[in-house]
Amino acid sequence: MAVRPVAFKKPQTTPETEQSQLFDTHPEVRLDFSHVREALKQGYSKPFLLVDTSLIRNKVRRFKAAMPRVHPHYAVKANPDPRVLKTLIEEGAGFEIASITELDLLLELGVPAAEIYYSNPMKSRAYLEYAAARGVEWYVLDSVEELRKIVSIKPDAKLYVRIEAPNVGSDWPLSGKFGVKAADEVDPIIAEAAALKADLAGVTFHVGSQCRNPENWRVGIQGAKRVFRKMRLAGLKPRLLNIGGGYPVRHVKPIPSIEKIAEVVNHALRDVPQSVRVMAEPGRYFVSDAGFFICRVVGTATRSGKRWMYWDAGVFGGILETTEGLRYDVLTDRQGKLIPWNIAGPTCDSVDVCMRDELFPEDMQDGDFIYIANAGAYTTAYASNFNGFPLPDVRVI
Repeated sequence: MAVRPVAFKKPQTTPETEQSQLFDTHPEVRLDFSHVREALKQGYSKPFLLVDTSLIRNKVRRFKAAMPRVHPHYAVKANPDPRVLKTLIEEGAGFEIASITELDLLLELGVPAAEIYYSNPMKSRAYLEYAAARGVEWYVLDSVEELRKIVSIKPDAKLYVRIEAPNVGSDWPLSGKFGVKAADEVDPIIAEAAALKADLAGVTFHVGSQCRNPENWRVGIQGAKRVFRKMRLAGLKPRLLNIGGGYPVRHVKPIPSIEKIAEVVNHALRDVPQSVRVMAEPGRYFVSDAGFFICRVVGTATRSGKRWMYWDAGVFGGILETTEGLRYDVLTDRQGKLIPWNIAGPTCDSVDVCMRDELFPEDMQDGDFIYIANAGAYTTAYASNFNGFPLPDVRVI
């Protein structure tokens, strides 16, 4: 049977989409679908993510080639599978973590604690004590309170402050929950660090997830430079610039290539002293394209004139990001007329609805396979055993 992409409703063309098409200049490579066919010959018992580590290697190398000054530290939360982490270790990537479970994963694989960056801006005392005892040196913060907490536990900690950056053009703006306003809120943090003789040594920011506006990085770097000047005036010694994550991958929207983003970043970094280490926190960018998520239709129904399709993986089984607006490129084996469907997961929770009024073939039925492209990030990492349904497998080739 032929495999065909599902046709999604196309948004109206806007100046923003026209501009983004100008950036869509470099080919993006996804996992070859023949590998999916081969994997299914081994049998199917539950949803699984198929990952091609050769594609992860290629994405790391492409990132490094585009931005030679920027050392990538993989965001473990995107996909913490040990085989994925081993591949990244072999490619010379560093790592950033959000919890001590992620820390333990890396330590078990031989990653030196001193090379792991704890980039969660809000950490419990217990987690800080554990990380400090295991040798973690670098910690992020975005408040005076967090600064005092870290220093009370590890006086010699190396610290970096997270500032706000524009999230314009990002599919998931991340400003608000974390990040100080560089223009005013950062001043008390710098003053307190100087008073405590704390080693506030760096600045970081995040431009938003799936960022399709390279200018956000330019503005973020310029903001970091201004904070560096304030730090030096206070007697501090800045030596880390962390330009965060947000590097986009291809789904159904045009994206700026990493090479286009690099043009902006590399230009903005020209006057950053060589004594300052520059790093980034790519997560989705490294692993998303390397994966296909495979699940199955468990049933269909018609309710109040609406067609409903239920998959054996839903919001609680790895397809959470669709509820936040992410639109995957989804493939099926059916060739029928495209009609609107509501897509739900298998649990009995009413929030387990992945998509509404999305176009799928009208002849979809139970037992059909669903193939979700570029799903190597934030699928299995989000999955849970809610309602007793099994976690998806991860198969690596």
